[in-house]
Amino acid sequence: MEPEKFRYDNQIVRLFLVATVVTGVVGFLVGLTLALQLVFPGLNFSFGMTTFGRIRPLHTNAVIFAFVGNGIFTAYYYSIQRLLKTRNYSDLLSRIHFWGWQAIIASAVITLPLGLTTGKEYAELEWLIDIAIAVIWVVWGIQMLGTILNRREKHMYVAIWFFIATFFTIAILHIVNSFELPVGWFKSYPIYAGIQDALVQWWYGHNAVAFFLTTPYLGLMYYFVPKAANRPVYSYRLSIIHFWALIFVYIWAGPHHLLNSAIPDWAQSLGTVFSIMLIAPSWGGMLNGLLTLRGAWDKVRQDPILKFFVVAITAYGMATLEGPTLSLKSVNALSHYTDWTIAHVHVGALGWNGFLTFGMLYWLTPRLFKTELHSIKLANWHFWIGTLGILFYVVPLYWAGITQGLMWKQMTPDGFLQYPNFLETVLQIIPMYAMRAIGGTLYLSGAVLMVYNLVKTARAGTFAAEEEAQAVPYKLVEKREGTGSHWHHWIESRPVRFSILVTVAVLIGTLVELIPTFVVKTNELIVPTVAPYSPLELEGRDLYLREGCYNCHSQMVRPFVSETERYGPYAKAGEYVYDHPFQWGSKRTGPDLSREGVGKLLKPDAWHYAHLVDPPSMSPGSIMPPYPWLATRELDISRLEAKIAAMRKLGVPYEEGYESQAVADLKAQAAQIAANLEQAGMTTSPDKEIIALIAYLQKLGVGLPGVTPDPAGIE
Repeated sequence: MEPEKFRYDNQIVRLFLVATVVTGVVGFLVGLTLALQLVFPGLNFSFGMTTFGRIRPLHTNAVIFAFVGNGIFTAYYYSIQRLLKTRNYSDLLSRIHFWGWQAIIASAVITLPLGLTTGKEYAELEWLIDIAIAVIWVVWGIQMLGTILNRREKHMYVAIWFFIATFFTIAILHIVNSFELPVGWFKSYPIYAGIQDALVQWWYGHNAVAFFLTTPYLGLMYYFVPKAANRPVYSYRLSIIHFWALIFVYIWAGPHHLLNSAIPDWAQSLGTVFSIMLIAPSWGGMLNGLLTLRGAWDKVRQDPILKFFVVAITAYGMATLEGPTLSLKSVNALSHYTDWTIAHVHVGALGWNGFLTFGMLYWLTPRLFKTELHSIKLANWHFWIGTLGILFYVVPLYWAGITQGLMWKQMTPDGFLQYPNFLETVLQIIPMYAMRAIGGTLYLSGAVLMVYNLVKTARAGTFAAEEEAQAVPYKLVEKREGTGSHWHHWIESRPVRFSILVTVAVLIGTLVELIPTFVVKTNELIVPTVAPYSPLELEGRDLYLREGCYNCHSQMVRPFVSETERYGPYAKAGEYVYDHPFQWGSKRTGPDLSREGVGKLLKPDAWHYAHLVDPPSMSPGSIMPPYPWLATRELDISRLEAKIAAMRKLGVPYEEGYESQAVADLKAQAAQIAANLEQAGMTTSPDKEIIALIAYLQKLGVGLPGVTPDPAGIE
């Protein structure tokens, strides 16, 4: 029985490896820029494309979908060929996958700084790019399933299980969350609104963390950690429990991002229960990874690659314990909207994803180029600098987050807010932001050391685009030798049935979570006194999204005395029925804005004008970016009629034919705001963008029962 000869395709692995390194450095650099902007607001500059709100989505997309995404595909293309003893199904699909994914990344780099965004966290890319993502993702899926069906190894190793789960689940998440109604080539509105949009978005957002940042990296862990340690995985049975429990439980936990908000109580409880349950499978995976290194601790002390892996797996364990802890309502009441959440996220991003990727790159590059790593010493330096970078990054942010939460809630013995001015909390944590920037600098410096080390390694070796291999197809082996018997072997040797079971496991939680939220029609939640946005307010809201204001401001007053005292009555589901997309936010670098146009928060138009153009002039010490271009740039209303028509299709009750009246109404409202500004000594034209944004800010909270404009509250 002669083995069949074939060749592994290393060229596609190298392409994704290079892309991983490049996009990683770029993503870290943008992140460091953001950290510095919070300490030195002047680094926002004054020409639009470099403000915090514009480039924060660029950073998250660069790190998640570019750096981690390319890392996933590097690991996938190297491991799956060797695990299945076959070449990739199609070289053409490999190249389409690579260049298509890089084109998507390039489109994000162009569109996000230009302000072309949907305004939904981690799903900011516009509808045309969303379609491209779906197409390229399906290309990868065809490639994966074709390769599996052509395999010479019958049983699929655990790493492949996680890749399969990643493909099917992300496809479902992306498609459902990206249903949008276009109003132009680069503008769309999500079909969901208010609480429905919030639940769909965080079902997507939470599970993008689960099935993009976690499951494929568990596949990476299960392949590269045993390879680097030269030891088998600690427990095959534990890997089975880990996989099935994780993919079934994870999908239910999305509502824990919306605790103490306007979503139904049952949904919040559901998110909390399944978040707590997640500890078991997550720690099962962590222990399986760490115990794979049992008996190899002497090697860990010597080998920087294993050091990276150990810290990465430990960070995974820390993050997956902290996540469920933050899902307790009592803890979430303190942590949500603070920098505690940012610290938590970066334990996973910098520790789990970053360090696991670094370890893989150090292990893989010498093997692709048939040489030794250029410098073990430099790799060790990278490890220690990177570890210090993580500590300097997350520890100050934990400190800042707890400080914020406590200061926001602190009341005097007489029942008043101890710190009524939100800016007091911001000024208190700027030193922590400075320390975070130091941590980011260290982390980036370590990555630059890695780039140098890998380039020198590659130059010292010889790259083989095609690697010779041989194997006997499993069908021939079975006929001659028979097969083993483990109950799970049956399903892991049948990829189609396996994929169906994975999809069913994911859909159960998805349907239970989402279907009830759509049983209650949006119209049943309408508050009669809350009117749809006027044409000018709608244009202003789109500017609010364009400038990324949602990255620093929430629009959700939680039912706590400290919040109702500061902002006004707590939020109800009905007030958001016209919001496409919802704007509840996830971080308060600035105050909540959902009652900005009413009560004691009401300010004159002139205050908003001055605050937008020069924030410190109205709020001394403010770290908010200035927006002077809003006062000089003419408002583009060329798509206004299309926007009104689209909103009507989405259920917003604009009268039939209102499009023909919309422009006139916009100009009338704009003229009134311009007149108000002129009375305050600020002469400006009513056709400027700043007029529309002021109109939107003054709309927030108007019409809610018990919340009315209060001229006496104007300062």
